[in-house]
Amino acid sequence: MHDPQVEASVGMRIKWLRERAGMSRPVLAGLVGRSAEWIKAIESGRLQPPKLPMLLKIAQALEVKDLAELTGNGHAVSVAIFAGPQHEALNEVRYALTDYRIAGNTRPASVEHLAIRLDQAWKIRHTSPDHRTQLGALLPGLIRDAQQAARMPGPDRRKARRILAAVYQLADFYVAYQPAPELVWLVADRAMNEGFEADDPYVIACSTWAMVQALRDSGRWEEALALVRDALAQLDPYLDRDETPDDWRGIAGALEAEVAYVHARRGRHGEAWRHWETADEIARLLGSNYRHVQTSFSVPVMQAHATTLGVELRRSAEALRAARELDAEAIASVPRRSRHYIEVARAYAQHKEPAAAFAMLSKSEQTAPETIKYNGFARTMIHDLVKHPPTGMSRDVQDLSRRVGVSV
Repeated sequence: MHDPQVEASVGMRIKWLRERAGMSRPVLAGLVGRSAEWIKAIESGRLQPPKLPMLLKIAQALEVKDLAELTGNGHAVSVAIFAGPQHEALNEVRYALTDYRIAGNTRPASVEHLAIRLDQAWKIRHTSPDHRTQLGALLPGLIRDAQQAARMPGPDRRKARRILAAVYQLADFYVAYQPAPELVWLVADRAMNEGFEADDPYVIACSTWAMVQALRDSGRWEEALALVRDALAQLDPYLDRDETPDDWRGIAGALEAEVAYVHARRGRHGEAWRHWETADEIARLLGSNYRHVQTSFSVPVMQAHATTLGVELRRSAEALRAARELDAEAIASVPRRSRHYIEVARAYAQHKEPAAAFAMLSKSEQTAPETIKYNGFARTMIHDLVKHPPTGMSRDVQDLSRRVGVSV
């Protein structure tokens, strides 16, 4: 395979690397969120080679450091450029997630105290520029304590399961965009399970929101849409009741926004905007001061979603028009605001305006350095800008590259 004279296909290279690692097709499939049959079809050439996001997941699963080993183009491109580095606390979070011990004589934390800690953790997540580091310090203890409380029999067990589901939902933000795709699936699946065990439609819907993103990013669009339909059907009987909390309507709107994103990712313009309009109407009915804590669903974030839809649909003019209509400072969550700047940068990059794209990336880095550092789209754009910097901006681009940790 390393013989330059041998022109192996991407599928053949994946098969060779998988077998070299002693990994079965079902194991690789599980790590990248696909089926064993899909892996077999890629390896045999019955399906076209995966696109970059999936190639990155395969490379990470096979512990490949150079994408050329998969693509065979002969040019070394570090997987870390696109995938982001491993955060220093990732191993501690992983150990907490896989700690199945029940402490002997240790009294579990009270549900009330866990709820307070969880609320504080969400506030830190949304207000801290170094949100990943802050969460990395909080999550191991919070995960262990919530898991222990949910395992203990008693009258508070259902409440504990609700809290544990929310802890997993919070952990999803931490493990995302790191070289540990298996943890994304782990926390999403566990949150879903706790929601069903608690028999709580709201918790199930919140967990669905995280799972849909994992499915969407794996190209499993029909599964994502079916999951949302089921979650919304469970919520629907409660949404017209006066006593139903606003957050139930908020998560319904957030799920509609995710459906719009799924349709945009698959290139379906009409369906994407139809679901965006449904979500936007829900946000406006909830009012300008409403914000869903987990998803950031709100009027400003719906406008930010409009930019993302334009980008995903490859309609950069629409994306930029939506961006101009939004005061990004209205996005309360600092990491979400930083991500919006990245989406605007993507729109400028599509529109062939590299200087404007760089300005947005710089603004993202100034807003929340730990958002841009782990965002694959941002890292890819920075990598490209270093190679082809706007006139007179080479040093500035290199400085940003260095701060974000993108080496070329």
